[in-house]
Amino acid sequence: MVGSGGMGGGLLENANPLIYERSGDRPVTAGEEDEQVPDSIDAREIFDIRRCRERGLGASSFLHLAHLIRSINDPEHPLTLEELNVVEQVRVQVSDPESTVAVAFTPTIPHCSMATLIGLSIKVKLLRSLPQRFKMDVHITPGTHASEHAVNKQLADKERVAAALENTHLLEVVNQCLSARS
Repeated sequence: MVGSGGMGGGLLENANPLIYERSGDRPVTAGEEDEQVPDSIDAREIFDIRRCRERGLGASSFLHLAHLIRSINDPEHPLTLEELNVVEQVRVQVSDPESTVAVAFTPTIPHCSMATLIGLSIKVKLLRSLPQRFKMDVHITPGTHASEHAVNKQLADKERVAAALENTHLLEVVNQCLSARS
């Protein structure tokens, strides 16, 4: 027996994952606090996702969020995606002028059955946090998962994502991944 745990309560696929140190909090500058100074969204802001623009307001209007994208919970372990090195700031690409965000994530093992759930959790966090003008691409880091193409196809399909979020059990698990751990 590998062990039990995680949100599903079943056996762990990766019972002893490598744990990485969290990066420091993003310092907030006076310019970012100034409502009169335009501030574009960048990779660190997506990674932190602490502050995000409110829909329909000026470029410097922000909505303070309680949770960070780097703090999304792993569905199997009592650790964050950052602590498992599943997400890193260097794999976040942002173009504010083009309204695009791309997040590559790396499952801890090549046959991780939670890859789609992890990607869905990242996508939902972005959908809930960013202005609607942004086009989001959440995908597995190339060459890091056995079913990379199939998972990426599911995450890119808006209808599949919408259908997944209509499943109350799956939505509950995603919300657990996005909630703060006590």
